[in-house]
Amino acid sequence: MASFETQVLRSGKTIEEVCKASGMDTLPEGDLVTPSDLIDALRKGEQVVAALGILAHALPTREAVWWAWSCVRDTAGDEPPPKIQASLDATGQWIKEPSDENRRAAYDAAQEADLGTAAGCVGAAAFFTGDTLGPADQPPVPPEEYMAAKALAGSLLFAAADEPDEMLERLDDFVGRGLEVADRVSLWHSPEG
Repeated sequence: MASFETQVLRSGKTIEEVCKASGMDTLPEGDLVTPSDLIDALRKGEQVVAALGILAHALPTREAVWWAWSCVRDTAGDEPPPKIQASLDATGQWIKEPSDENRRAAYDAAQEADLGTAAGCVGAAAFFTGDTLGPADQPPVPPEEYMAAKALAGSLLFAAADEPDEMLERLDDFVGRGLEVADRVSLWHSPEG
């Protein structure tokens, strides 16, 4: 059995790569056998932001965007400002149909909502999943690896910060929802197993 640090996720990345990409340099102490153990240890150690970052970097991008979008949508309330709603709608459309046209529409709406908002960040994350950041009729300008994941983590932090007194509880809820997505997509299982 592979050690925890070299365990391969379904995406083909190791948990060690994902931890480094999310900014986590050291692992918590204790018996960590699976990536789920790591997330649980971080949550119990009040390092929920680190747990959230690992999930954002580990999940497949479309599923990660859906996870963050659903959390942001829920925290936006029943009647968010029109630009926020438009960004959420455009991102939701990309989730349903991840075409280049919908990806670009999500980014346009995200910019209108403001990239410093939860809805703007999640829309930008959808855009960062594509092959190019440049115009469709120009040579490709590929996004940096994990660019979408960083925007997703930011969107969830913005969403949780709307209620500062409840921020840690919201983040923990978001991580719990992310773990449900990870289980659904069998994230913790290597491609061979």
